[in-house]
Amino acid sequence: MKKIQKCLFPVAGFGTRFLPFTKAIPKEMLPILTKPLIQLATEEAFSSGCSFFTMIISKNKMAIKDHFSSNLNIEKLLLTSKKDSALDELNTIINNCRFDYLIQEEMKGLGHAISLGKDSIGEECFGVILPDDLCINKGKSVMQQMINVHSQYEDCCIVAVKEVEESDISKYGVIDGDLKAGSERIFFVSNLIEKPTIDEAPTKMAVIGRYILTPEIFEILDLIEPDHRGEIQITDALKVLAKKGKVIAYKFEGKRYDCGSFDGYLEANKKLSADDY
Repeated sequence: MKKIQKCLFPVAGFGTRFLPFTKAIPKEMLPILTKPLIQLATEEAFSSGCSFFTMIISKNKMAIKDHFSSNLNIEKLLLTSKKDSALDELNTIINNCRFDYLIQEEMKGLGHAISLGKDSIGEECFGVILPDDLCINKGKSVMQQMINVHSQYEDCCIVAVKEVEESDISKYGVIDGDLKAGSERIFFVSNLIEKPTIDEAPTKMAVIGRYILTPEIFEILDLIEPDHRGEIQITDALKVLAKKGKVIAYKFEGKRYDCGSFDGYLEANKKLSADDY
């Protein structure tokens, strides 16, 4: 079984829905209780066996790099005040993982952001986590669930999906495909449609921000033409692989919060403050 050791985090976006807060602070640093979204994303990846992290950032997002760097002054203060356990979980990530930081000069879409990680990732299958999509599960994390599925289909990309309301279909990439016989969660994907209308959508199964990608994706992304907004979409690259029978969709177990939206962000904080978290 091929072990997934690397995970890529596309975190260069502007976060305009949270302005003016995000004018100077990355949206990925928005806290869920006391932890920023980006830390929760790395904790999910680390708990799933990943320890090589590639962060696709912009020049204005050095706060993310600072967060995953040691701060001796704070650590000394915490030690003397007997509060040194406050950073234990973060320091576990810092001390056990390697971080690569790559600059995305222009915002040209998720596919473009992922393509920048080619040299850092190399010829390995790798995870992708979008921190905006906060996924919570009392059992195995969504990424761990997907890694387990990938172990059965090592030549395939895996995308996480959830069923959404018809009124929300146009916000997502939507899959077309067949449910695996005897399974309630695994789909063989034949096509993907980016932000379809209700009439265009072949299913209500929408892709959310968790992927396992094969290195073949980089070759395909190099050939993808930008869309009408000048962006390279990962959906278009996955379409190519879907036609080859190399894309699996997995209906994950757990709750997903869209923390890229104000309502979803508030819901996540409200829910998790009431839970044992």
